[in-house]
Amino acid sequence: MVEDTFARSMAHWSEDGRAGMEDFYAFARQDYRVLAEALDYGRLFARLRQRRGADLGVLDVACGSGKFGEALRSHATLGDDPVRYALLDPSRFSLAEAARALGPPFVLAETYPCTLQDYDGPAGAYDLVWATHALYALPADELRAGLARFLGALAPWGVGVIAQASSTSHYLRIYDAYLAEPGRTATPFTSSEQIATALTDLGAQPHTLRVSYDADIPAGHPALTGYLQRCLFDDTLTLPDLLAEPALGGYLRGCQTPGGGYRFRQDVDLHLFGLPHEDLAALATGARDLPAA
Repeated sequence: MVEDTFARSMAHWSEDGRAGMEDFYAFARQDYRVLAEALDYGRLFARLRQRRGADLGVLDVACGSGKFGEALRSHATLGDDPVRYALLDPSRFSLAEAARALGPPFVLAETYPCTLQDYDGPAGAYDLVWATHALYALPADELRAGLARFLGALAPWGVGVIAQASSTSHYLRIYDAYLAEPGRTATPFTSSEQIATALTDLGAQPHTLRVSYDADIPAGHPALTGYLQRCLFDDTLTLPDLLAEPALGGYLRGCQTPGGGYRFRQDVDLHLFGLPHEDLAALATGARDLPAA
């Protein structure tokens, strides 16, 4: 028996978990760069300003340490007009980290120290609401309630963006392998496929794009163990411990490269809603339409 996924996640989003967080982002920054380059966010912002006729308001759901906002500022062309940037996260440590990471054109607005399913901010307050690699610890039985709050935060003309790893992606596969060990009964990570189903059930009609890429870790990299521990929210297992477990070790050995490093495949889906599908597809710069089911 291990502590449940959300509780272990919260424990790692803390000052005590900073070293593991930094090891994780030695490689996970790529996740946010890929997302920042997958859509033409400058064009999206301009389109929303036409609809609103004023400065934009953004809500970053489960903002973590603010890496997506950082990636947009570094890898997207956003323009100089200010964007009000609200933060939502149950971890006050994360809220503080994300606030420190903001810079032009983003200007700190409201902060909400809560989970998505407990969000009680004003309805329809934001032109753009996004959650990027953010909803893994949202349990399946609370998913629809959380996404209903997400949709409720959007202005009538607003656009929603949810980026989540699919069931074929490293983040889901390694956690499933971790939970395969007898006695581990924690809640599985929520997948992109579950989010797509819940959004459709709620009438959001998402348009889904996929970005696929590899996270390559050289042999002997000092951050490897910390990265893997953070993927599992478990810093009690060393790399030899991880490799010794049947399912987890089998998964990791399957990801090893000839040189002794690791290559982890990521298939990440972007669920977009709030504009006609043809308009959303036109914003894609580094993503592709998923084939019809």
